[in-house]
Amino acid sequence: MSQPHPFCWPVRIYYEDTDVGGLVYHANYIKYFERARTELLRSIGVNQQVLFKEHTAFVVRHMDIDFIKGARFDELLTVETTVSELRRVTLTFCQNLVNSDGQVLCRAVVKVACVDSEKMKPKSIPPSIQSEILSER
Repeated sequence: MSQPHPFCWPVRIYYEDTDVGGLVYHANYIKYFERARTELLRSIGVNQQVLFKEHTAFVVRHMDIDFIKGARFDELLTVETTVSELRRVTLTFCQNLVNSDGQVLCRAVVKVACVDSEKMKPKSIPPSIQSEILSER
C-alpha cells in the first residue's frame, strides 16, 4: 500500500551537520527524515498547529534505520518519503536519503502513532488526514 510517487524534500548538508571527519553525524539523518514527514503532511493540507489545538499529535513509535553510505558537507540530497501503511492509529513511512546519482545513503522505516496530546493515549487518526493520505495513493 505505497504511494505511486514518493514525496521529495531537498536537504543541503551544512558544515554544522557534519562530524570531524566531514560526514553527516548520525543523529542528523533522523532530523532530515522528520522534516520530510512534516512537509509531506503539510503538502496534503495537514496543519499541525490546528492538530495541537485539537490535542492531536503524532509521535514516533518505532524506527528502523540503515546507514548505508555517509553524506558529506555541501551535498544536495533528497529525502524520498512514502506512506507504506495506514492503520486506525498508526502511519508507517518508508524514507530514503538519496544523492544526485540516485544512490540511497540512508534508509528508514518509521512508524508514528496518533495520540491525544493531553492524555498521551492513542487515538484514531482524524478521518480528514486518512482520506488525504489515501487520495495521494
